[in-house]
Amino acid sequence: MNIGFDAKRLFNNFTGLGNYSRTLLKNLLEFYPNNSYHLYTPKYKSNSQTQFFLKSPYQLFFPKFPKLLWRSYLITNQLKKDNIDLYHGLSHELPLNVKNSGIKSVVTIHDLIFKKYPQTFPLIDRSIYDFKFKRACANADTIVAISESTKKDIVELYDIDHAKIKVVYQSCQPLYYQPSSLAEKEIKALYGIPDEYLLFVGSVETRKNVKLLIEAYRHLHKDFRIPLVIVGRPRQGIQEIRALIESVGMAHLVIWIENLSDNEHLQVLYQEAQAFIYPSLYEGFGLPVVEALLSRTPVITSNVSSLPEAGGPNSLYINPLESEDLAQAIEKVLTDVGLRQTMIAKGFEYAHSRFGRRVVTDTLVDIYLGT
Repeated sequence: MNIGFDAKRLFNNFTGLGNYSRTLLKNLLEFYPNNSYHLYTPKYKSNSQTQFFLKSPYQLFFPKFPKLLWRSYLITNQLKKDNIDLYHGLSHELPLNVKNSGIKSVVTIHDLIFKKYPQTFPLIDRSIYDFKFKRACANADTIVAISESTKKDIVELYDIDHAKIKVVYQSCQPLYYQPSSLAEKEIKALYGIPDEYLLFVGSVETRKNVKLLIEAYRHLHKDFRIPLVIVGRPRQGIQEIRALIESVGMAHLVIWIENLSDNEHLQVLYQEAQAFIYPSLYEGFGLPVVEALLSRTPVITSNVSSLPEAGGPNSLYINPLESEDLAQAIEKVLTDVGLRQTMIAKGFEYAHSRFGRRVVTDTLVDIYLGT
């Protein structure tokens, strides 16, 4: 098959949507090398994460001009020239005229956060997203949702037939499927991290609910107030969180790593943590949860949206509005050796079987063939 991809995020975004695109394309090339993969983007950045895709065997196309309307309309002319059999919009968007182009299309919808938590987005952004997402869902031959939770949201909020939506979970970057070869003590020393600590990974914004994690320390016995490592860039509500850290006397316990770009280092931080805590209020999928499970680390996360899908039956789930609930879960993981061992072994097994690279890629290719 000649398969085209909207590669703007792949070449220009270096967090969630970009990581999804890069991982998906690498998996496809490894497991299905006989297809022809065409990457389309109006611009690109050349760095360590994109170099792999700037080389063959991918077919690349960058328009010189005009770029303003290219992704949303003019790209279909190039897709026809390249004899594309199927076009996959990897991040919520398809060309507006794709339905009449004769080219089959798939769009991935990651989440509808802007509709579930509109207060966290400016009005103009919500309006643009709503238009693009709604049109993409209407025009696509198949919609890929990254979780059953996201599929449910699409059906309810856009009135889409559930039969049109297929769930394809995300896989992690390849390094998470094997143990780290780095020296753990050296990596922890590099960031000033002690032997025992709790870990949170993700952007620090209101929806991620780091505030609850700080408040949970109020309820922890002093013996369980081990350091908290936060890996993530501060965004919404950061001043409130910093003030809360001071008010609960945690300044000496919080180790904040704002810009960690080395995934091998991050893997070590996952593997060495006593527990991974992810009290988010809403996630389209919750990839850090899976990364923690693959790193053989016990996971405590919220009992909402897609997080029970990501965490599986052997993670601990808490009410993301109850700090005492989280404190009790932390104490349980730190004190119950048998529970901890079960969470590690069963969680690892669940993540491998449900989110393995080959499993996820085979599911996606079956959708391509059936579209």
